[in-house]
Amino acid sequence: MSLNQTLEEMKQQFIAHSPAEVQAAMFRSIREQQESGFRYGLQEGQRAKDFTLQNSTGLSVHLYDELAQGPVVLTFYRGGWCPYCNSQLRAYQKVLPEIEALGARLIAVSPQSPDNTLSHQEKENLQFQVLSDTNGLVAAFYNILYDVPPYLQEMMTNLFKLNLAEYNATDRWILPIPSTFMIDESGIIRSAYVNPDFMQRFEPEDILDELRKL
Repeated sequence: MSLNQTLEEMKQQFIAHSPAEVQAAMFRSIREQQESGFRYGLQEGQRAKDFTLQNSTGLSVHLYDELAQGPVVLTFYRGGWCPYCNSQLRAYQKVLPEIEALGARLIAVSPQSPDNTLSHQEKENLQFQVLSDTNGLVAAFYNILYDVPPYLQEMMTNLFKLNLAEYNATDRWILPIPSTFMIDESGIIRSAYVNPDFMQRFEPEDILDELRKL
């Protein structure tokens, strides 16, 4: 079963078991982003923005240092609280040996705090770099950062008991559009998957296909 087939099953479970107001808020947010007319994300052929972020053990990771050793698969996700993100990262972990065999590195970035990043990496047994972008600066560089609308803030706080600002150790409710960028050794983005529908993600097999083209 492909990753997006798994995510579609999760979506149908969500529809079957979630209150109508929760569904309405989630799908409204997706629809508003899709219909905004805003072009999210850096595009194929553009130069990737360099950055330095801490990994789950507090060590600094520099994108261009990683690129000096080979291509990078750079994926932005919402956080360890998001089941769709967890399914995505588990699927990527399964193909990590093939990614590395093709000479590439996998880096995942979320706005969650370093403590939550460490807990998430240990829980999911992720063997690739997982970095904290707590203020969303790198997501903003990649043109995928957005402010969570008030109606979603209210729902997440009251129904899910999740204070996203607290979880991310910042003073804003921010999230990235789930995105995956394939970056070659020269720092050029060779492909970009940017999708406001957080219930869909870039397939692991597509990652491998893109890496084989580099």
